Amino acid sequence: MAHSVQVFCDYCRQPFARCIGKYNQDIKYGRKQFCSRECQWLAQDKKQHLSCNFCSKMFIKRACQIRITENHFCSRSCSASYSNRNKTKGSRRSKLEAWVESQLSIIYPQLEIHYNRKNAINAELDIYIPLLNLAIELNGIFHDQAIYGDDKLSQIQNNDRSKVQACHQKNIELHSINTSSFNHFKIDSAQKYLEIVTQLIDNKLANFKI
Repeated sequence: MAHSVQVFCDYCRQPFARCIGKYNQDIKYGRKQFCSRECQWLAQDKKQHLSCNFCSKMFIKRACQIRITENHFCSRSCSASYSNRNKTKGSRRSKLEAWVESQLSIIYPQLEIHYNRKNAINAELDIYIPLLNLAIELNGIFHDQAIYGDDKLSQIQNNDRSKVQACHQKNIELHSINTSSFNHFKIDSAQKYLEIVTQLIDNKLANFKI
């Protein structure tokens, strides 16, 4: 039986047993030692194991790509989700959301209302009123139907559940209004959603005590 020697993999740095004859040949010709073909492949192609910045899944990425950016993602889907969660500028808002904001500013000129900010729960809330600990989400068709596929729908619904949990932890009363039947913007149609929002705010104001 051939004798073996314990060496350390030149890629993963884990110890493994190497046939002493092959080990001596590798040393003689200056070849590196690898515990598996995977480690040999990763080292030759200059790839690394990384943890996805969004879902924490381990994946392999080229060194040349690693140098390009600080954040790393296992898929485009995770990249988009991370970007939406952490963006500081801009938002993809519907005409209904923009119109409701304009009306609330008129109806409640003295009330501090935050729109599409992340300061409350580190995730974007459509409407948040700090004084009342009240948050309101206007959830369109993308929250109910797989318009962009099942994976995207699952991510959106997971984000919705995360918001519910985060609001509960922060003692924020969260209401989600289903606007999936609102297809084309018309003030007459938008008015009913505004009335739901104002009713929620008025109820909280009526019970608010300074």
